[in-house]
Amino acid sequence: MTSSHKQTQAVHFRRGAHSLLILLALVVVTGIFFVTPAGAYEQVPALMDLRTTFSDGAYDPETLVKMAVKKGFRVIFLNDHDRMVIEYGLPPFRNIIKKREERNSIARSGINTYLQTIASIRKAYPDVILIPGTESAPFYYWTGNLFAGNLTANDHERRILAMGLERPGDYQTLPVLHNGFSVSALRAALPALAAFGGAFLIALYFLFIPGWRLSGVVLAVVSAGFFANIVLASPSFFDAYHGGQGAAPYQLFIDSVSQKGGLTFWNYPETRSGVRTLGAIQVKTLPYPEMLLETKNYTGFAALYGDTITLTEPGKVWDMTLMEYCRGLRERPPWGIATADFHREGEGNQGLGDFQTVLLLTERSPQAVLSALRNGKMYACRGKFPKVPRLDEFSVSAAELDAAPRMIAGEELLVERNPRIRITVSGPPEEKGPVLVRLIRSGTLIQTFKGTLPLRIDYTDVLEKPGEKIYYRMDVTGQGAIVSNPIFVSFAKK
Repeated sequence: MTSSHKQTQAVHFRRGAHSLLILLALVVVTGIFFVTPAGAYEQVPALMDLRTTFSDGAYDPETLVKMAVKKGFRVIFLNDHDRMVIEYGLPPFRNIIKKREERNSIARSGINTYLQTIASIRKAYPDVILIPGTESAPFYYWTGNLFAGNLTANDHERRILAMGLERPGDYQTLPVLHNGFSVSALRAALPALAAFGGAFLIALYFLFIPGWRLSGVVLAVVSAGFFANIVLASPSFFDAYHGGQGAAPYQLFIDSVSQKGGLTFWNYPETRSGVRTLGAIQVKTLPYPEMLLETKNYTGFAALYGDTITLTEPGKVWDMTLMEYCRGLRERPPWGIATADFHREGEGNQGLGDFQTVLLLTERSPQAVLSALRNGKMYACRGKFPKVPRLDEFSVSAAELDAAPRMIAGEELLVERNPRIRITVSGPPEEKGPVLVRLIRSGTLIQTFKGTLPLRIDYTDVLEKPGEKIYYRMDVTGQGAIVSNPIFVSFAKK
């Protein structure tokens, strides 16, 4: 055999091995079954927090869907910016005399066009579940002075993802600064509108009284100005000129999306965007993990994204919210997802598919996808696609019976004592490196496991807490990262 022939065979072998690797990765991506005695859950990876040309993404929606499908994904969430506006108005008519900077967004591109585009893609790709939504900045506030050179828009990058909004009106009435006309906000302003409307009528009366006509003109102009200024106000019940308003503007947004049937997730709550210059102003957003504690009834938050995260550490903010739920201080626990903030392939050394939220589904439908998100049946993972780790099992059962039902993420188990936790982590066949698995019980790290993939853990927690509710969650580092959602355990009363 000649040297050149051997080289050709080697090339073909490498190509074949590479193709096999891609095929195996696609098998992993398109579905693994997570089996429990209670039923079979198919693991379906989803891509979230993707931008398109409807806002500041590099690809139009169909191109982005084609890219995702080529990599094996069938559940895709689009989260374009709903409205990208910063404006500064001069008193007393801030909504009339103002400087406004607006960038591309769903509202600017056209809400109807956005939803019609998604509808046409759904028809062209019937096996793809495409969920529309937004990334919203509900509120910001001004400090400083334009003439002093320190005018600053604060908290403009406190972002919330809204998912599952299907109607144009859902977007038009979102309570964000500078959004369009809102009947509810106008209703709240009726007393002020009535007062200025009455002043305008008095002004008209003055116009017919000799000696009072000039006063009538001035009063008519002023009252009409204030009337218009109120009508042109945003539907958020807040403005940007009275300092920070705490959690209230964000809670208003969360409640509004919930009333529309959508889901909300706090996005990158530990952002490192800091202070940046934007033309003649500054934009300042500091990390905001405290918002997870100060707001309620949101669906979840970004537990994995392209930045350093501390709020998922044992005993930190996430655990504080989960313990509030266990004590009955919250109606629902917040769930963790992975968000990509994806704009362009290769941007920030990241690619489409590096951040995945793996859903546990019994069927593939938009309703099942949204239900899984609403009920915590998913986990977040990060890697370098296609080398992304998988959580094949994370379950809790009663230790006494081998055939006892196993509860999974988002579910609750009733036991008398000694919960049994099973964990199985795997990865692509060629990944044999070490991983670290941490098991966390109600905010406390109770056990650390080290090993190589695939790693199987069977651990019984010797514990008895009659009448109490606790939870278990786990995370993985080493070969990528995994963050599970909690499994709740209630101990029977004696």
